[in-house]
Amino acid sequence: MIYFITFIHIVVCVVLVAVVLLQSGKAADLAGAFGGMGSQTVFGPRGSATVLSKATTISAVLFMLTSLTLSILATRGGSATPDLLKKAIPPAGQTAPAQSKAPAPGGTVPITVQSGPVGGQQSAPQTVPVPVAPAPATPPPAAPSPQK
Repeated sequence: MIYFITFIHIVVCVVLVAVVLLQSGKAADLAGAFGGMGSQTVFGPRGSATVLSKATTISAVLFMLTSLTLSILATRGGSATPDLLKKAIPPAGQTAPAQSKAPAPGGTVPITVQSGPVGGQQSAPQTVPVPVAPAPATPPPAAPSPQK
């Protein structure tokens, strides 16, 4: 359904562009330059609409309808926001993973290390404390400049 409406929308766009480009502006012909009647109208310059202006109106209305239809179908068919929220919020019954506290500067963090097989044997995992880099030193306060 959406492919069919998209195809119709593209055709209407091409027709609308062609019809608008085929129209001449007001008083663009030679008779309009001298105050005469336009050659495209039957009842004068402000009388009935020409075939091109009627085609422009119809194609503009169709363009708006297909645009509105496509936007409604895209909104109903799309589910971008709920999927993002489902990923961010865990379902009921599951708990969010515990957030570990940041270690204090200069402290240690335990890391589990497992080495590969040595001499055909698998070694047991070992927990090794790893030091955390100390916090950067704060620069000394700037001395006030002498005033004159």
